[in-house]
Amino acid sequence: MNRRYNTIAILACATALSACNFAPKYVRPVGAVPAELPQGGPYPPAASDAPDITRVGWRDFFTDARLRQVIETGLTNNRDLRVAAANVLQARAQYHVQRADLVPSTGLNTGATYTNNIGSFGGGAAAGVSPDISAYTMSAGFSSFELDLFGRVRNLNRAAQERFFASEEAQRSTRISLIAEIATAWLTLGSDRDQLALAEETLKTFAQTLELTRAQFRIGVASELAARQAETSYESARNDIAVLRTRIAQDENALNLLVGTTVPAAQLPAGLNQGQVTLDALPAGVSSQVLLRRPDVLQAEHQLIAQNANIGAARAAFFPRISLTATIGTISTALSGLFAGGSFTYTGAPAAALPLFDGGRNAGNLAYAKASQQAAVATYEKSIQTAFREVADALATRGTIGEQIAAQDARVTAAQVAARLSDARYRAGVDSFLTTLDAQRTAYAAQQQLQTTRLARASNLVELYRALGGGLD
Repeated sequence: MNRRYNTIAILACATALSACNFAPKYVRPVGAVPAELPQGGPYPPAASDAPDITRVGWRDFFTDARLRQVIETGLTNNRDLRVAAANVLQARAQYHVQRADLVPSTGLNTGATYTNNIGSFGGGAAAGVSPDISAYTMSAGFSSFELDLFGRVRNLNRAAQERFFASEEAQRSTRISLIAEIATAWLTLGSDRDQLALAEETLKTFAQTLELTRAQFRIGVASELAARQAETSYESARNDIAVLRTRIAQDENALNLLVGTTVPAAQLPAGLNQGQVTLDALPAGVSSQVLLRRPDVLQAEHQLIAQNANIGAARAAFFPRISLTATIGTISTALSGLFAGGSFTYTGAPAAALPLFDGGRNAGNLAYAKASQQAAVATYEKSIQTAFREVADALATRGTIGEQIAAQDARVTAAQVAARLSDARYRAGVDSFLTTLDAQRTAYAAQQQLQTTRLARASNLVELYRALGGGLD
């Protein structure tokens, strides 16, 4: 009876020890950013009817069918995304390797031994020495299985698991960034094509003006100065066309690199002014807690939890490491008798190792784990601050971009009217050609700036969508 109680007591103690975990309790860092995203001033007012951006898939957000096809191709062929996927597979495999230490590695061994005993002192068999001995064995068991009484193996397993989770979040973050980069490159190409069309149309206008001033110069009505000024504007527009053609080629190259293959011409934008390509109802006035769901923030948090687990493993290294070797099998002098009664054997060999002096290795590992955990805390807080800044910047642009578009539209209209009036007054001999030329340049610059502002508005919607963590589905 006492033996039974002793066994129960030993098992109870082992169970209690196996629950030991020296890893610090994880508490998510708080206070790195304000509770609410900025509002008022340049920021847009709260939109209560706006959808939860994290639940809006990219196929719903991007309304242009061509752009959706380009993004779909990029998600299949982009090499950076393939690298991220391979990193996930690597982390998963490492986690499986580490998790294997939680269970004994069992093996089956078989063997046969033949010993020939020849009498060395002339007695031979007559001296009573058995001439030959045969032994057959078969056993199964495990060796040096660590009894994780202090949580070292479990914490190493937890750290590997969290690194695996972090790699998954890194892949999701890469996916979101890729979608945004493809969309921005596609929009930039469309904007530059609009700029090229504008430059070509302006070149025609400047060519007409140049032809007129040269004709007037030939008959003595206009001066050579006016002709040279008109030629300057014409050559400037011609240079813009050459620059834009180069830029468009580079835009296509950049888009092809992001997509991972050559994008068909039918899927490229002819311009940016051919309708809305994204949803416009993005949220404003939301809590900054939405940033905690961003993949890059979740990645940093998983890495922080992994460092917490590493501290637990480093602390457990100061305590005894207990391992167990056990086998069960059968032995017989005849192969046919391996499974006969009385042939079964078993062994059990517990072992314990207690570190006494290691030259400070364990202390150094613990200090390193604590310092790594502090760095992980700072990295996590920095990732939240970066996310807050990205969203705040995008919201600041969104709050004023509509007014910028309206002002640029009005400026273009006024500049075009001024250019027509100035040209009419010049032809009537009321104003000098310099006034007309300046008006034409102002109208051209105003139209260029309008195109740039339209690209900024479209890109801002994409950036806000990315910064808030949309684009997973």
